[in-house]
Amino acid sequence: MKTPLDEPVSAVKGVGPAVAERLAKLGITTVRGLLWHFPRLYQDRSRLKPIAQLALGHHEAFTGRVKEARTSWWRGRGGVLTAIIEDATGQIAALWFGMPYLQKQLKPGTQLVLWGKVTMGKRLSVLSPEFELIGDDEPLHAQRIVPIYPATAGIGQKRFRRLMRAALDALAGHAPEIFPDAFREKRRLIPIAQAIEQIHFPEQMKAAEMARRRLAYEEFFVLEAAVALRRRALRHGVEGIAFDISPKIDARIRRRFPFRLTSAQERAIAEIAADMQAPRPMNRLLQGDVGSGKTAVALYAMLAAVANRHQAALMAPTEILAEQHFRTIETLLKGSRVRTLLLLGGAAAAERRANLAAIREGIVDIVVGTHALIQGDVEFARLGLAVVDEQHKFGVLQRATLRWKGGEKDSGSLFCDREGRRKKTPGVFFARPDVLVMTATPIPRSLALTVFGDLDLSTLDEMPAGRQPITTTIIPPTRRNDAWQLIRRELAAGRQAYIVYPLVEEADTSELKAATEMVSHLQRDVFPAHRVGLLHGQMKPDEKQARMAAFRAGETHVLVATTVVEVGLDVPNATAMAIEHAEHYGLSQLHQLRGRIGRGEHPSHCLLLVDEPEASDKLAILAETTDGFRIAEEDLKRRGPGEFLGTRQHGLPPLAIGDFTEDIRLLMEARHDAFALVEADPALAQPAHRPLRRAVLARHADSIELASVG
Repeated sequence: MKTPLDEPVSAVKGVGPAVAERLAKLGITTVRGLLWHFPRLYQDRSRLKPIAQLALGHHEAFTGRVKEARTSWWRGRGGVLTAIIEDATGQIAALWFGMPYLQKQLKPGTQLVLWGKVTMGKRLSVLSPEFELIGDDEPLHAQRIVPIYPATAGIGQKRFRRLMRAALDALAGHAPEIFPDAFREKRRLIPIAQAIEQIHFPEQMKAAEMARRRLAYEEFFVLEAAVALRRRALRHGVEGIAFDISPKIDARIRRRFPFRLTSAQERAIAEIAADMQAPRPMNRLLQGDVGSGKTAVALYAMLAAVANRHQAALMAPTEILAEQHFRTIETLLKGSRVRTLLLLGGAAAAERRANLAAIREGIVDIVVGTHALIQGDVEFARLGLAVVDEQHKFGVLQRATLRWKGGEKDSGSLFCDREGRRKKTPGVFFARPDVLVMTATPIPRSLALTVFGDLDLSTLDEMPAGRQPITTTIIPPTRRNDAWQLIRRELAAGRQAYIVYPLVEEADTSELKAATEMVSHLQRDVFPAHRVGLLHGQMKPDEKQARMAAFRAGETHVLVATTVVEVGLDVPNATAMAIEHAEHYGLSQLHQLRGRIGRGEHPSHCLLLVDEPEASDKLAILAETTDGFRIAEEDLKRRGPGEFLGTRQHGLPPLAIGDFTEDIRLLMEARHDAFALVEADPALAQPAHRPLRRAVLARHADSIELASVG
C-alpha cells in the first residue's frame, strides 16, 4: 500500500531536479529516504554567550547586531564579506569567503544569532559562521540543538535542515505506527511521529536519545520479525528426514576418530544428533575458530546420514579447501566401506560423466566438491545431509540450489531439472535434507542471531590438545630484514614458511606480475639457499595441485601465495608466515590466514609487514590475542556488518540508526519481543499487526524468501 512517504523526494518543497540528483548520490530517492536520513551528531547552539566571553579556538554560539558590512576583493580568493557584529560587551568580525551575496541580508542594525569557530588575527574573528536572523519563525541553524547530517557535494548543512523541515511539516504525520499503544507504553517507546520530529530537531538531548531508542528498536524489531518468520517457515510444514542415531551407530562413527574429541565438539555433536533425529530438516550453523575441529564434527553428521542409507555432500568455496577436506575424510575413513568422491570443475568429460552417474545411482556415499556440486546435471540418489563450509563465501542462491538437490521419493531416487530445481511427480514424497553450514570466521553474537537467526547455532570455543602457540609481531618498514632473518632461522631448523602477497584482483595480470617478481626477488636476494614457490588462484588445477604437493612434501621451503591459502592448506611443518601489506586486510581475515600455521609440534610465528607505522594500532589486537571471537568483535566495530560479512552474500540490510555493536541490549530486547509476537500470530494477520506485516514485507521480503537456505 503506497503512502505519501513513498513519493519521489521531489515532492518535498525545495527539491528540484538538481537537488534530487545530488540526494540520489546519498541513496535518497523518496520522501521516506529523506526523513530516515538521520543526523550523525548534534551541536548545542542553544547557549548564547556575550561576545566578550567567547573562547578562542572553540565553536561558539552568540548573538549581536550588524554594525557594518562590506565586501573586499582579494586576488585569488574572490569576494570576502566582513561584517562587524557587536553587543553590549564587545565586537567581533564575521568573515565569509566567496559569498558576497550575503551582504543583502546583513544590513546595519540587523539582529543575528551566529555559530562558528572563534579565532584571533588582527582582531577577534569568526570564520564562515552559520547564522540566522532573529525573528525567523523557526530557528534551524542556531538558538537550539542543531542536527549535523551525512552530506554530499552541493548540499550544505543549512539546505539539509531546510529540506528536512519542509518534509517534516508536510509529511511526517504519514509515518505509519506499527506498534499498538499498549505495546509502546509497556516498552517505553514514544510515538513514531514524535520520534521522527525529535530525531531531527530535538528540544533537548534527552529527547534525541528517546527518539533514537524508538527508531532503533523499531528497526531491530522489523528485522527480527523477518528472521522469526523465516525461521518458522523452516520449522513448520516442511518434512525432513528423521535419522536413527542409535548407540550402536554412534559407537561405530566414533571408532573413526583416532583422537579424543573436545568437550565443545561433544556438545556440538549432541546438538546436531538431536536435530538429525527430529522429523524436521536440520538448519544449523557450526562456527569455530581456525583449528577448532569443525571437520570432525561435520564428518560425524555425514556418517550418521550414511549409516541411514543416505548420501552426504560437502561443498567448499575453493578447490584447495575441497581437496583438504577430501584428504582428511579419506584418511579417517581408511578401511571403511564408506564410498567417497571428489567432484571438481576441471575434470575431463568422461571422468565427469562417470562421477555424475555414481552420484545419481547412489554408488557413492559422501561427495566433496566446490560449486561444481550445484551444476544442473548433478543429481543425487538420496541426499540426506548438505554441509556448506566457509558459507560466507557462497551466495544465498548457491546454497539454496544445493539444498534443493536433496529429498527422497518412494523408489529412493530424486530427479532435478537442469537448473537444480526439484521436479515433483505424482505420488512422490519429498523431504528436505538436513543442512549444516560451517564457518571458521567467528561471528559476533549480535550478527549470528540476526543474519543467521533462522539457523540454530553451535559454537566450538575450545581448541584440541596439541595446537601450538602462535606469536604475532607487527613489523614496520624499517625492520623488514628482521622478518626475513626469523624465517631463515625457521628454514635452517628444517621447517617451512608462507609469505602471503595480496592481490587486488586474482585476475589482475599486473598484480600477478608483481607477485611473480616478488618470488624472483625472494629466491635471488633473500632465501638463495632455499626453494621458493608461487601459488595463486589463476593457476590451472594441475599446476596448483603440483605446487601444493611440493610444499606439503617439503620440496618447496617458502611458498609465496595469495589469500587462496586463507582456508584449506594444512602443512604442519609450516611454522612461519609473513603477510605483506597487512593493513590492507580485515582483522578476521588476518586471523584466518594466521591459522594456516601452528598446526604441528613446533611454536609458530606470524609477521605482519606494514607499510605505514600507524597501522600498528589497528593490528595491535592480533598481537595481543588468538581468540577469534574477540578479534571478530573488534573487526565488526571497525568495519561495520556489511563489510565484515559481505552484504552481497547475506542480504543484510543497512541499518539507518541501529548499531550491532553498541545496541546489543536493545537488539536482544527487540528480538525477544518480535519472536514472541510471531509465535502468537505466525502470519501477522491480526488487525493490530498488519502495519508491522507491511513494514516487514516492504523492508525484508527478499531476505525472508531466501533466508531458509542458511
